Amino acid sequence: MEITAARDVCVGAGMCVITAPEIFDQDDEGIVVPLVEVVGPDDVEAARHAVALCPSSALRLLGD
Repeated sequence: MEITAARDVCVGAGMCVITAPEIFDQDDEGIVVPLVEVVGPDDVEAARHAVALCPSSALRLLGD
């Protein structure tokens, strides 16, 4: 599955980093930075949870 992040929509809440630090980080301004383009099978549940918790709906999981 592919993960996308709309950095212009991100509000910097950091829920994605807390939920899935192996998939997401934040830049110096707190905006989401995906660490991977494709989510591996071991990280799918964490990615789904991060997408669900994102308060600005900036994250999308494609192919789910």
